Amino acid sequence: MAASPASPPSPPSPGSGMPLPDRPRVTELRLSAFAGHRRAVLRLGPLTVLAGPSGCGKTSALMAYDALARLGGGAELGAVFPDPVACVPDRARPDAQHRRGFRIGCTADGAGGPVHLDVAVQAEPELRIVGERLTADGVVLLETALRDPGRRAVQAAWHTAGSAPVTRAPLPDDRLGTPLLPLRVAGKTDGQRRVLAAAEQMVVALRSVFACDPRPGRMREPVRTGSGRLLGGCDNLADVLWRTRAECGRRHAQFVAAVRTGCAGPVEDVLAEPDVGGVVRALLDRGDGIRTGFDRLGYGELRYLALALVLFTGPGVLEVDPAGEVPAALQTLTVLADGFDRGLDVRQRAELLRLAAWMCDRGHIRFVGAVADASWTAEAAGAAGVTVVHLNP
Repeated sequence: MAASPASPPSPPSPGSGMPLPDRPRVTELRLSAFAGHRRAVLRLGPLTVLAGPSGCGKTSALMAYDALARLGGGAELGAVFPDPVACVPDRARPDAQHRRGFRIGCTADGAGGPVHLDVAVQAEPELRIVGERLTADGVVLLETALRDPGRRAVQAAWHTAGSAPVTRAPLPDDRLGTPLLPLRVAGKTDGQRRVLAAAEQMVVALRSVFACDPRPGRMREPVRTGSGRLLGGCDNLADVLWRTRAECGRRHAQFVAAVRTGCAGPVEDVLAEPDVGGVVRALLDRGDGIRTGFDRLGYGELRYLALALVLFTGPGVLEVDPAGEVPAALQTLTVLADGFDRGLDVRQRAELLRLAAWMCDRGHIRFVGAVADASWTAEAAGAAGVTVVHLNP
């Protein structure tokens, strides 16, 4: 049997092929006051690495991005921030009412131009959203504020541009208002339609985010078959391989080729097989009748293998929540990889970043990874390019 190519083909030139659809995407993350960040603005490209030493805030930046994504999907505030006090900026003092909180925001670009979302969250004495603003072209399309601390609601006002310039109504203080707008705005006036378009662009840009940080210790153990959707820690990698190996032969061949590049020894296939007790275990097929269980692979090999699988798969396999009412061609999966280079050797990290650049150039994903040192990334990313955001402690 002919061997698969050692790696995917080189990325096409930017001018080749059909133009990509103008998918909504997050191009800026604002950490006005969050954990160790104050007035931080992070510009995000298709392929972005957050670089800096331990304690500079890489993990908290990814956490803020993931939190906005979950809020954009309609998640309840307490589920998104189980420990909200940890998000309050260092040395932040309470006000006269003993309140402390944090502020985060982002910009989503798309067919409608840049749309900006900013959110203020009260962490103490009780968790609630106390302010939200959605703007585009300098126009405030939605604004909420906490008027009565005794009520579990915020007062919202959204742009109407009809007989009345704004419409006012209460919204819950435990959920983001932007994804709720389609339930409240009729879309009868140009102003209302503008509000709905901006809200949709923001929500679609924020949805389909997969935050991952593979944990090799849990990947070594057999797992029970379940949904076949990969978890953020990649604990259930064997279950996912059990599902995906037969779903797309071409994609699986590319994945095996990537594994061959990053793992020691020959690799002919990567698979899962049933074991006693109703579980499956993951294996490397060495091609000579010998199969190596994942329990015998090194820490770096397992992280490399898991991250490669993430890059080659999609929302149908990853544990993400895409916007079901929007065609897949108008959505982009965003991968957030904390500790992207942790445990990887020089060859492994370069190959993974090259794979990420290739997938980003095709428009399949956007990628934000955290690394300790970014000096190697430009060469590894190649012609596709990489946006490097340097964070200082």
